[in-house]
Amino acid sequence: MEESAEESMDLCCQDGVLLTSAPAAYMNYINTVGTLFIVEYLNSNRTRCIEWKPNDVTIDSEMQDQEWAMVNTVERRTRTFSETCSRSKYLKVNMIEVKSFRVSRNKQKLAFMDGKGESLCNFLFQHSNCDLLLATLKGILRTAPSRRDKHLHIILDDLQNPETQQLNKSFAELNLFQDPSDYVWGFVRNFHNKPYETAMEAFAKITDIVYRGPEHRIMDDEVHDILNRSLEAIENSTTTHTHDEYEVIAHVPKLPDRKDYPRGRPLSADQWKGLKDPEGRVEDVESVKLMIFRGGISPEIRKEVWKYLLDYYIWDNTNTQRQNLIKQRHDEYNVMKLQWRSMTHIQEDNFSDYRERKSLIEKDVKRTDRTIDYFEGDQNPNVLVLYDILMTYVMYNFDLGYVQGMSDLLSPILYLLDNEVDAFWCFVGFMNKVSSNFDMDQAGMKEQLQHLNMLLAFVEPELANYLKKHESGNMFFCFRWLLVWFKREFNMEDIMRLWEVLWTGLPCQNFHLLICIAILETEKEILMENNYGFCEILKHINDLSGNIDVATILSKAEGMYHQIIEADHLTDSVRLIIGLPILGNTVMIDSKEASPDISELASSSQGADGEEVCYERAISNSFL
Repeated sequence: MEESAEESMDLCCQDGVLLTSAPAAYMNYINTVGTLFIVEYLNSNRTRCIEWKPNDVTIDSEMQDQEWAMVNTVERRTRTFSETCSRSKYLKVNMIEVKSFRVSRNKQKLAFMDGKGESLCNFLFQHSNCDLLLATLKGILRTAPSRRDKHLHIILDDLQNPETQQLNKSFAELNLFQDPSDYVWGFVRNFHNKPYETAMEAFAKITDIVYRGPEHRIMDDEVHDILNRSLEAIENSTTTHTHDEYEVIAHVPKLPDRKDYPRGRPLSADQWKGLKDPEGRVEDVESVKLMIFRGGISPEIRKEVWKYLLDYYIWDNTNTQRQNLIKQRHDEYNVMKLQWRSMTHIQEDNFSDYRERKSLIEKDVKRTDRTIDYFEGDQNPNVLVLYDILMTYVMYNFDLGYVQGMSDLLSPILYLLDNEVDAFWCFVGFMNKVSSNFDMDQAGMKEQLQHLNMLLAFVEPELANYLKKHESGNMFFCFRWLLVWFKREFNMEDIMRLWEVLWTGLPCQNFHLLICIAILETEKEILMENNYGFCEILKHINDLSGNIDVATILSKAEGMYHQIIEADHLTDSVRLIIGLPILGNTVMIDSKEASPDISELASSSQGADGEEVCYERAISNSFL
């Protein structure tokens, strides 16, 4: 067991990692689950190590997997940097000894090797993959894939490069940072040459560093201020160039006055019947969607209309065609269900991906909406149907499989339709709309959070600026809202009312982002008057669950949409987000020279190498 009293900084930390191979001194910990770290010790040599620590307490599995708990989110932010660092790690390997590492095809196994190609230590990532760790490694080391084995990555001996050592020493002497990292050094080197691109890239690559709490930030206030002001310049699209920095020079124009858009009456049974021709075709689809957007759907016809909104039924099908489709879909569902139900124990033992997804579904269905009559009680048959549908979806879309949160999207659908096959195909339609929320690399969620930040800066610049100054500009506290489309924020009836409005696709794409802003605007006064920081904002937002009026929020979001499209200073970046045509110009704000468009900056900051630090799938568990 290794112990150290040196000050250190965790560059990366990932839970649920099984130690599968290690030197003889650590054999007692083989096949033990723990936490894997990449640590930088703040000594003169900036020593970096791979360290692994087993779980030191036994936690009940149900509590350990409780993805809705708030405690884990806060703890992960506060434990990353320790000024005293008097912690114990059971395995410690100096990065100088590591000359290469091998990644399995599914990115769940990672092996570190020495100069002779012999294994130093091997790990298995049980609950996600090693994307986050790989991104960190590639951020601090120069690596290149082996020509003979694409899964083997060779570490180039950059640490011993005299030029690199001289550069590191120079920046250390400048004392720009209390604890500089390669990410931040890169930012400083590039900022003056490419301010916009560098700012966007920095916020994409060093999110964890930039947005730590003030007591754990590794940058001093001057550099942090540069980052803040660079992002403000981008969002406001108004800057002036000096020899030293880019600075905001003008106030943000106000939006037009917001008009009231009260909710209308729901689509009634008589109206629905009148919108069909004698053969059962829906004649004016856009009128139907507009009526649903304005007032929702009456409960007595909701079961049928949802099947159209979720692409189970086809709008222009006749009654006869619809009956044939229903029979075809029943047959397809039964074939897929039989595939997993007929799988033998030997097949399961040899099919780790399937086995893991099955285990996750079993855990999730046991805790999905169990307080609702429809799902409550032991041996509830509806819970078994929920399980069967999710298992069948794994066979339907094995590339995506199952991710925590999906059971919450299925639950209201099954509750309403009360039919296994119908619920499955409607769930497929819903997942087609939101599947990017569950990408392995969380690229879809990352994009939505960025778009949400841009929209908030346009609609509520004061609140957006406040969030940035209080370590919340990343919008992580909205993660749960976006991932499961507000499912945890409303009761069953209200979430059905909200979802059917969003499914119409009106009045614009990404209307759910305006729903987020409408909620945040409602809470703006509380957040700012109480001077809430990241943890307080996160707690307050989660405490809103069950206390949001859906009609008020929908009306407010609709009013925001009309404010945006009527604004004289509407930019192409905002147009892109809400699906309006691009004008090809950038509106100038009290400036003689227009700034580059945000959408162009976003694309230019991606880089050709693709080595962007991405969110690991496990973030879903932290922020749900």
